[in-house]
Amino acid sequence: MHRSYLLRKGRVSKANHYYAITLVCHERNNLFTSLIINRAVINEMRGLEREQLIKSNTFVIMPNHIHWLLQLSDSATLSEVIRSFKGRSATVYRQFGRQKLWQKGFYDHLIRNTEDLNSCARYIVANPLRANLIENIADYPYWDSIYLNSQQRVYPATFGN
Repeated sequence: MHRSYLLRKGRVSKANHYYAITLVCHERNNLFTSLIINRAVINEMRGLEREQLIKSNTFVIMPNHIHWLLQLSDSATLSEVIRSFKGRSATVYRQFGRQKLWQKGFYDHLIRNTEDLNSCARYIVANPLRANLIENIADYPYWDSIYLNSQQRVYPATFGN
């Protein structure tokens, strides 16, 4: 029995704050094993950024879940952003003849300070290493981080209450 309602307990949505998000595949199945599907999902992530709903900081697509560090804009709540992403990516997934993509709900962590932000980004990037999927992060194709490009602008964040 899923208790996704417990995930919402205490959830806050603050504009310009960073959140570490975890989205889990339906029944924790390994559904992100295809280059074409994973690229389509990444395109949906980028779409939210193009629409200025978020600023993506770091993400990794694992075989059965996604870790995503993002900064929320003032245009939508965190739940609205995730609902939109899950809906769009599920629609794309069905175009490949597949059915259910997502488990209900999502996990979120409000980033409290710069140290927490950096720690979460490192955790996300290292996920494929910890899962023994690869020996060198450069060998894993389904991740990105603004810290890869020194020219990338880091947006001002709001921390705390």
